[in-house]
Amino acid sequence: MGVKTHPWARLGAMPTRSLDVDELGREIVKASYLKGDFVLRSGKHSNRYFDKFLFETDPALLRRLGKHLAELVPADTQLLAAPELGAVLLGGVVSMQMGLPLVLVRKEAKAYGTSKQIEGRFESGQRVTVIEDVVTTGGDSLRTVEVLRAARLEVIHLVVVLDRGEGGADNIASAGIPYSPLFRVEDLTLD
Repeated sequence: MGVKTHPWARLGAMPTRSLDVDELGREIVKASYLKGDFVLRSGKHSNRYFDKFLFETDPALLRRLGKHLAELVPADTQLLAAPELGAVLLGGVVSMQMGLPLVLVRKEAKAYGTSKQIEGRFESGQRVTVIEDVVTTGGDSLRTVEVLRAARLEVIHLVVVLDRGEGGADNIASAGIPYSPLFRVEDLTLD
C-alpha cells in the first residue's frame, strides 16, 4: 500500500508572489527603469537607475505600492517613519492604508522654526517600521534608524520598495534590523 498524501500535495509548490505584485513590478520597471551612466547616492556608478519619483508620483502605482508595502509591516508596529524626500509619499500612502501615524525624518535638523530632525508626533519607546524607496548600500536607511533610535524609538523593521542587490540587505542585517523588500532587483525583468 502506498503512502497517503494530502490531496493538495499534487498541486505542487504554491507561488510565493501574487500576480498583482508581479504585474506591479513590471509597471515599476516600465515607469522608472533607466539605462545610462548614473552616480548613485552611495557614490557608486551604475549603468542602471530606478527613478523613484517616476513611480512614487504616479497615483495608481503609489496606491498599489501602499497596499503591498502595508502587507509587509509587522502587526505590532505603532508608528511609521519615512526619510525625506524620497520616501515621504510612500510613508504617507502606507500610513493611510494602515491608519498608523507617520513621522518624517530629515537628513539633518532644520535650522529654523522648531529645529526638529523628526517631524510628527511620537512617544519614546514606540515600535517603528521605516518605509523606504530604493536601497543600494543601506547607508541612508541606517542613518534614519540612528536618528530614530537617538529619539528613543524602537525600530522593529525596515520595509522597502526595491533592493538593488548591492550590499544593502547585508548592511541592514548587520545592524540587527529585520528587512523586507517588496522587490529585489533580481525579481524584475530589466532588459
